[in-house]
Amino acid sequence: MSKPGGVVGKVTVEVDGRKLALTNLDKVYFPESGITKGELIQFYTEMAPYILPHISQSPFTMVRYPEGIHGGFFYQKECPAQAPEWVERYQDPHSREGITYVICNKLSTLLYLINLGCIEIHAWASTEDKPENPEWAVFDLDPDPPSGFAEALQAARWLGQILLELKMNFLVKTSGASGVHILLPIENEYSYTQVQQGVGGICRFLAKERSDACTLERSVKKREGKVYLDYLQNGRGRTMAGIYSARPTAKATVSTPLLWEEVMAGVRTEDFHLHNSKLRLKDVGDLSQTMRNKNDFSKILHYFT
Repeated sequence: MSKPGGVVGKVTVEVDGRKLALTNLDKVYFPESGITKGELIQFYTEMAPYILPHISQSPFTMVRYPEGIHGGFFYQKECPAQAPEWVERYQDPHSREGITYVICNKLSTLLYLINLGCIEIHAWASTEDKPENPEWAVFDLDPDPPSGFAEALQAARWLGQILLELKMNFLVKTSGASGVHILLPIENEYSYTQVQQGVGGICRFLAKERSDACTLERSVKKREGKVYLDYLQNGRGRTMAGIYSARPTAKATVSTPLLWEEVMAGVRTEDFHLHNSKLRLKDVGDLSQTMRNKNDFSKILHYFT
């Protein structure tokens, strides 16, 4: 696909052999960074080979910012009625509303979603073939002010040490905001309930050992500036900003996988953004490939539940 960034108005491009109309490409989505919708589309065009392998079989939840990051936004699970026929769909049999989700399994679909104003990538941890069984577990580390990213990264170090002792393979990434995510690839043989129990067990252990810095308190008012260990994020249909997802922040940050050396030494979430993501891939490679190496989650269930 030819570069759309900087093109004013509407263009029609051919992607995956499909005609796709891209609109309002000159609209500024990130005012502080001066990044337009066209440049965001270009970013996702370049990053698609690294993003699609993680979401191509999973129901997708849209978070739409049609006027950019400072405009209103809304969540949309239902595939738009006007979506092209070539957009793959998944009807959730357990949804009371009979929701039909988008399956973002190719570049044309990804760009269709970004053109709708989806700045972020949000997909289930499970696939349409096995919707009840996640393919990864997540430790969502959410700092409560005045705690911030540095404190969340410290919690990631503590959790990482536990996982290393268990000989687990895992990926630490910035959330792109103030938090940190630890993703644990697992065989999709366990239910969401089991995964939530296992992750919750580790989080309870850490919250007890590091009660001065970490908490399981769900009430924001009661977190007292600690890092909230959100194991409840391991739930059917729950989503978060995915690997290499752009975030609606002033600096156009990107949820970026980290080297363990970087976790230990310390980084800043604003170090990773739309302008340098491709260069980082050239420097350190695609760290998300570690997600291919699945862990035996039974070990966690044995020790922590």
